[in-house]
Amino acid sequence: MTDPVDVPVPTIISQNVLIEPDAVRILDRRVFPFEKTWVTCRNHEEVAKAIEDMVTQSSGPLFAAAGGMTLAARDADRLAGADERREFMAAAGRRLVDTRKTNNQIRDVVAQLLEVTGTALDTGEPLAEAVERAAVAAGERYLSRSRVMGEHAAVLIPDGATVLTHCWAESYITETLAAVLRSGKRVEAICTETRPYLQGARLTSESLAEMGVPTRLITDGMAAHLMSRGQITRFVTAADRITMDGHVVNKVGTLQIAISAHAFDVPYVALVQAPDRQAPSADAVELEDRDGDEVLHTLGRRTASHRVTGIYPAFDITPPRYVRTIVTDRGRFSPQDLESYYAGERA
Repeated sequence: MTDPVDVPVPTIISQNVLIEPDAVRILDRRVFPFEKTWVTCRNHEEVAKAIEDMVTQSSGPLFAAAGGMTLAARDADRLAGADERREFMAAAGRRLVDTRKTNNQIRDVVAQLLEVTGTALDTGEPLAEAVERAAVAAGERYLSRSRVMGEHAAVLIPDGATVLTHCWAESYITETLAAVLRSGKRVEAICTETRPYLQGARLTSESLAEMGVPTRLITDGMAAHLMSRGQITRFVTAADRITMDGHVVNKVGTLQIAISAHAFDVPYVALVQAPDRQAPSADAVELEDRDGDEVLHTLGRRTASHRVTGIYPAFDITPPRYVRTIVTDRGRFSPQDLESYYAGERA
């Protein structure tokens, strides 16, 4: 019997958002791994601005929003009446949710913390303590569910596979490949650089390499060519949201790679902790369009002519016909059978 493989936890997972007595500190993923700097936020508005400015991405905003609600609760405790505190917390929640609406994780964690707020106000418990406990628990629950999901996904990765991934999939991709390694299988990774913020080049590739996964980088336009040559075994991404009818909403560029994977018979595996019951179809998802000026720059330096303007749709939608399997914390599902995830639960 072989000894279990010890897989390191990547820096960007273990050091993400810190809730401190007087502030929330967010690891600045815009400059990682070249610099390890933190953005200090003293109130929920500063957290919201950090999320909007892409200080943190992928599931990082879940942790940041939880920290922002903690700061809001500390400020709310200074207010006189319960109704005033309740409204202050609701307004803080709306502000945080509005930062990035395509991914439903901020929406869900804010809703959870507003429930805790209501209970604390009803019982007379100080908000700050109750909300901070719940915020930390929400982060721990996210990591735990990601690990379970990774175990389910690892079954779909054969020994010796080369996995292509796009953008930064947070603990979804790291837990999946960690589970592959723990099972004794060999795996290699190819990451798209993911313009314009280069999350694949800076965040994903660094994290997978830290874990000991042989990792190579390609530009966003190379995936189809490598698939045509048989150099990619699986295409695996996270999903910012998956609708109940099987549409995968993810970082722009996912769709074109999924179409290529379908053409060359490379299974596309999409990872999400749970399909979104509030999104029956793609029409229910608000897609974020960011400032087109962002595509004219890379790492703070302009890379395009001053004569042109940019277009930046931040997300695209992949139809279920291009998706082989959707993996959740409750197992693996066909894109056409996501209702089974909630079997036995009330709507």
